[in-house]
Amino acid sequence: MTRTDKDNSQKNDEIASTEVADELELNQPEAETEDGSDVSGGAQTTPEPAAEADAQSMPAEDSTELAAEGSAEPADQITALLDQVAEYQDSYLRAKAEVDNIRKRAETEVANARKFALEGFIRELLTVKDSLEMALAVDQSSGSEVDNRGVNEGLELILRQLESVFSKFSVEIIEPEVGDKLDPDQHQAMSVEESEDIPPNCVSKVIQKGYSLNNRLLRPAMVLVAKLPGETAGKG
Repeated sequence: MTRTDKDNSQKNDEIASTEVADELELNQPEAETEDGSDVSGGAQTTPEPAAEADAQSMPAEDSTELAAEGSAEPADQITALLDQVAEYQDSYLRAKAEVDNIRKRAETEVANARKFALEGFIRELLTVKDSLEMALAVDQSSGSEVDNRGVNEGLELILRQLESVFSKFSVEIIEPEVGDKLDPDQHQAMSVEESEDIPPNCVSKVIQKGYSLNNRLLRPAMVLVAKLPGETAGKG
């Protein structure tokens, strides 16, 4: 074989190997990188799986917004219901307090009615007691005979019985002592008199006893009030 023949044979082998390599490259699938780009340097295209993921993500966001809007409405309803409950509770407490006050006032009025139901009756009895005391005082000071002793004992017995009834129904006697300070709530000054022994504005004499029913004044004690000698009635 000549040199020329060898060269032609070598060229034919190179051409055949080149054609085989081209066929292999055409038949080989295109490799993709991790980011979806073509290794072969061809035009980059967006992969279909990514598009499907985007398509699926859009409805998920819309559903989240709808769920948020749906949850906001029940929250507003709950807040409104809680406000109504607070309002009803406040109204209940006010009504309960008012009922309690009415009940307490009614109980007080009933108790006072029981305590002072006999007030008018006892006022009338006071005049009877005054008459008995004056009659007994007249008989004792007149120096009556022995025959009048029975009358005095009878009057004293009636007075003791009447005082017992008064005590039973919480009727108390208001009889200040000479020299006691004048109490406008329980004493009524009928007049003033000069006195060197009794301090001014103090009781110098009791004209009539006073009475109270369950600590409520029925009648003030009528008294004379002392003043300094030469002092005008308008002072003190």
